Amino acid sequence: MLDRWTMPRTQAPLAPLVKMLERCKVTPDQVTLAGFLIGLLALPLLAVQAYGWALAAILLNRLADGLDGALARRRGTPSDAGGFLDIGLDFVFYAAVVLGFALADSERNALPAALLLFAFIGTGTSFLAFAIMAARHDLERPRFQRKAFYYLHGLTEGTETVLALVAFCLWPAHFPVLAGLFAAACLLTTATRLWGGYHTLRAIERGAGVEDRS
Repeated sequence: MLDRWTMPRTQAPLAPLVKMLERCKVTPDQVTLAGFLIGLLALPLLAVQAYGWALAAILLNRLADGLDGALARRRGTPSDAGGFLDIGLDFVFYAAVVLGFALADSERNALPAALLLFAFIGTGTSFLAFAIMAARHDLERPRFQRKAFYYLHGLTEGTETVLALVAFCLWPAHFPVLAGLFAAACLLTTATRLWGGYHTLRAIERGAGVEDRS
């Protein structure tokens, strides 16, 4: 929901770092992989309840997530392969953070973490499934020109997920409640994406004269 406003505003602050990486001949994929490995450190850090250090790993991961795409565009080398790697590792990272909280206090956090992972399956699959269909129909990305994939808007997008992870680290004692609330928002996002995606694609198919197989 917030990505359409936050994404354009992050580009200027990243520009000096992007220029430095370009001078050092660092590739976008290297930034993606380095950011992922740093982000994975949050899992063991959360497991031992080192929430401050885990938060630092999470924020560095998100910084790398902004840098890799900006660097690719500056170098004139954006690619589907890089976009695929980026989004795939993002989902693994998100799940790793939730698992870390389950390990930190399994008695209190395991069930809310499982619920949130269940909700993440919905947002992730609706995101990627629609991206596949959008590519088949050459749908454009009017509000997300900097993204490698087309996807429908939702209540929980990248910005909201980052804010949720930060909140988990700042108030770990309230993880069960925070995770439950965010899971509910993710499930709502899944429902709206499935509804919107289905009707968007059905309208395109009807316009193309495709028969309804349902």
